[in-house]
Amino acid sequence: MAAKIKKGDTVVVLRGKEKGKTGEVIKVLREKNRVVVKDVNLVKKHLKEIPNVREGGIYEFEAPIHISNVMLICPKCGKPTRVGFRIVQEGDTLRKYRYCKKCNENIDLVAEKVKKERVKR
Repeated sequence: MAAKIKKGDTVVVLRGKEKGKTGEVIKVLREKNRVVVKDVNLVKKHLKEIPNVREGGIYEFEAPIHISNVMLICPKCGKPTRVGFRIVQEGDTLRKYRYCKKCNENIDLVAEKVKKERVKR
């Protein structure tokens, strides 16, 4: 499945105790369908000291959120939106773009491929 949300995107949380908060995606965990959003879903973990490795104490960090519970904020119109993909042929190159379904503007280039001609034998 294509990546509708990527590292560096600004997203808004749709569900859970952090509903309505916005933040930047720090990490995408594709195999678990989760994202880590900066300053959202902060949890505390009590860790024991390991000599010469780390100090013991209470550490606070961002926990992953399921990818279905966040929505991309379009950089062009500034609204939460669904994401689509558009393939455009320009000359002999094919370009795949992510686009905003609200304002119908391209967000960014996902992939580019040069089309090769087939030779008949």
